[in-house]
Amino acid sequence: MQTDDFFLGRPGEDVDWTDCKSGEWVCQMWELDVELMESLRFGSLPAHSDLDVAVALTRLLHEDLVARGTRHDERMNDEEVVLAVKAHRAVLERLGLELPQLPFRHHSGFYDYWRKNDMSGGGGWQARRECIEGLLGPTRQALEDQQEVEYERRFKNGPRGTFKNLIFAAVGPKPKIVLRDAVNNDVEIVQNAENCLVYSDPMPAQGLTWRHVVTWWQANHLPTAGEPEAADALYRRLYRSLDSLPEQTVLRTYCTRYAEPDGFDLPALIPQVYLHYDPYTRKSGGHSGALHRQRMDFLLLPPTAPVS
Repeated sequence: MQTDDFFLGRPGEDVDWTDCKSGEWVCQMWELDVELMESLRFGSLPAHSDLDVAVALTRLLHEDLVARGTRHDERMNDEEVVLAVKAHRAVLERLGLELPQLPFRHHSGFYDYWRKNDMSGGGGWQARRECIEGLLGPTRQALEDQQEVEYERRFKNGPRGTFKNLIFAAVGPKPKIVLRDAVNNDVEIVQNAENCLVYSDPMPAQGLTWRHVVTWWQANHLPTAGEPEAADALYRRLYRSLDSLPEQTVLRTYCTRYAEPDGFDLPALIPQVYLHYDPYTRKSGGHSGALHRQRMDFLLLPPTAPVS
C-alpha cells in the first residue's frame, strides 16, 4: 500500500492558485480520504492486510511530520493528522504492537513542541528529523520484524506460481531490473548483470539440489572443469556475495554437508536471493517504499511433491 492511497485528490494543473493562502496551499492541494481513515479505526481493509496498512501509515506520518519540521510542504492539515494518528493507533493495536508515544497531536502541536525543546535555529531541521525518527523509528522496526516473519511463512513452502528465474548472489552494485514483457512477465537485468547469478533452468521435481546448481554452473561458467572443481568454484563465488559474519557462518556450516554421502543431492542453499525489485529510489524523488526487503538472506527450494 502506498501513502498516496490515503488521499482522494493529488496535486494537479486544475489548482486555483488565487485561492491558496501562504503556508496553507500544499494541504489544500491534497484531499485526505477521511472515510478511509475513519474506517481503519473500526476494522481491517478488504484489499490490504493490517500489516501493509500499518507500514504505509507509519511512513505517511513520518514523511508528513518531517515535512512540517523542515520544508513546510506537508500534505495533511492538523485535523487530518489527528485522524491519521487515530487510525495508526487502531491498526497497531490490532497487530498487538506497542503504540508510539507522540508528545503532540498534530502539526501545530509539533511546532510548539520543537520550540520548547531547543529544536529551533541553527541545526533545527536535523534535530526535528531526529525527533520524529526517535518517535516513529521503533514502530517501523517492529513492523519490519513482523514482515520478516511473514516472509518466512510465505516462502517456507517454496515460491508460488511457475518458476521462471532465480536472481541471486550479487556482488558489488545491485542489478537494475526492468519488466521487458509485461504480458509474459519477463524481466531483464539491464545494468550490473555481471555482478549477480541468474538460474533460469526448469525447476526439477526433486527441488533445486546442489548437484543441479553445480551442473548449471559447469555448463555456463566452467565447461571444462570436473564436478568437484566446479563445486568448489561455485561455493567460493556464493561466499563472496556475503558480507556479514553470521551469513558466512550459515553458508559454511550448511555447505559442509555437501561432502557427506549423497550430499550433492541435498537442497542447495541459495544466498542473497532477489524476491522483488523496486526501481524507485529516495535520490530520484520517487521512492515508493512499497517493497520491503528486496533480498532474502537464504533460500531453499525443496521438492514440490513427494519423490518416489
